Amino acid sequence: MADLAAEEKGKPQIAGVERSDSECGPAEEGSQSLEAEKRMMRKVDINLMIPLWILFVFGFLDRINLGNVAVLGIMDELKLKGNDFNIAVQIFFVPYVLMDIPSNILLKKFAPSTWISILTFLWGVSSMCQGFVRNNGDLIVCRFFIGAFEAGFVPGCAYLMATYYKRHEFQKRLSLFWVAGLLAGAFGGLLAYAIDHMAGLGGYSGWRWIFILEGLFSIALAGPAKFFIADWPEQAKFLTSEEKKVMQTRSSQDVGGGARMDKLDITAWKRILTDWKIYVGTFIYINITVSGYATALFIPTIVRSLGYSGIQSQIHSIPIWLVTAFVTLVVSYLTDRLRHRLGFILFGVTFGSIGYIILLCQGPIVGGLPAGIRYMAVFFVCVGCYIVQPVTIVWLANNLGGHYKRAIGLAIQIGIGNLGGLIASNVFVMKDAPRYFVGYGVCLATLIMCGCGSVVLALGLLRENRLREQGKRDDRLQLDESILGNMGDDDPRFRFTI
Repeated sequence: MADLAAEEKGKPQIAGVERSDSECGPAEEGSQSLEAEKRMMRKVDINLMIPLWILFVFGFLDRINLGNVAVLGIMDELKLKGNDFNIAVQIFFVPYVLMDIPSNILLKKFAPSTWISILTFLWGVSSMCQGFVRNNGDLIVCRFFIGAFEAGFVPGCAYLMATYYKRHEFQKRLSLFWVAGLLAGAFGGLLAYAIDHMAGLGGYSGWRWIFILEGLFSIALAGPAKFFIADWPEQAKFLTSEEKKVMQTRSSQDVGGGARMDKLDITAWKRILTDWKIYVGTFIYINITVSGYATALFIPTIVRSLGYSGIQSQIHSIPIWLVTAFVTLVVSYLTDRLRHRLGFILFGVTFGSIGYIILLCQGPIVGGLPAGIRYMAVFFVCVGCYIVQPVTIVWLANNLGGHYKRAIGLAIQIGIGNLGGLIASNVFVMKDAPRYFVGYGVCLATLIMCGCGSVVLALGLLRENRLREQGKRDDRLQLDESILGNMGDDDPRFRFTI
């Protein structure tokens, strides 16, 4: 008993909030601990979320601005014909898929603030260079390098955030991060329209100034990013030594103990690359990113197909993104509060599917639908898609244990998952305007497959939890600590979340 008392006394005070009142002393002490934990997490939000959020706004602008300039003159000046524009769009995804895993491994080797600021500078330079292209070949080269340097940003940010937040604190933070991209989509068109009025300045067209200035924004942010982005919890300068201990305790309690993977050896690689969860999670993400990139890259074009002019299509895109951002934040709050992911994914899939069905029903099939109804359908598509997309990332992250398991697992999911962008850029082609029957049909099919994959993942997780509760994985606890301490979520003390 004396040993137990000494052990309890030595625990960080904030960790007491995880125990009952009888374990952590008087209610007043527990209240103080809870308040101290809240103050600590506010410090984390300020030092981690705000810098990453700002970078994502401008990174997303650099990623999607090609879609904005598509209706502002680039097609004519570069003499883009046939699938030239689609090739420029899709080349971004080749390095984006290939570089995710190497980038996340380097993130673990470097300080996150250093690596992310380097990526920001390099994609800013690549984006700015788009303003000086002379033909489609030059544009393709620039898009290739933007994809290469942006590849590690989103999975790296997701991985970094996952080291600070408990599994059911993570969704609202990642969704808030995701909203940065939605707001960039909302105001990217308006910003592009404003910059387009610089046409003729320095002898450059308006669309060239869009690339130049938006690239310069990212370059300017890269330097300060090094000093403002938080590094790993154990290295965070804004946390006291006691708070660092508390962060470690929170993480251990959150996953049920164990679940470490701090050494990337052959055995660890085998555990990662043979984990069925990663591949099902990647399948889910590929299917939802088809709609994600269809909306991000082609919303101005889709809205224009409803009968609006170039500038009207940019302005009418803004309410779509704002409503989507609001709903995304509401859902992120609810899914963390209810500690549930699957139901929200299925709701988003259903909602988005309704939008695609409406868009498929336009034209000669049913004698035409009013533009207002079709415009409403675009809201349905965007809201449904962005309900699902951030939740699928968090859901997989929640169910991967250990530093390297989570880093590489998220890189695989987001990297390979972005093949959805290749699909989206090939199914929305100019010759199909204004109906885009193939594009809408493919997006509807992939949404349905996303829902089916999510059900499969949930059933598999439930089965594994049941086996662990029955003690059928406890033989692993007899393994040598060098093995048990580096097996990630294969540790039988880890519990999966639905």
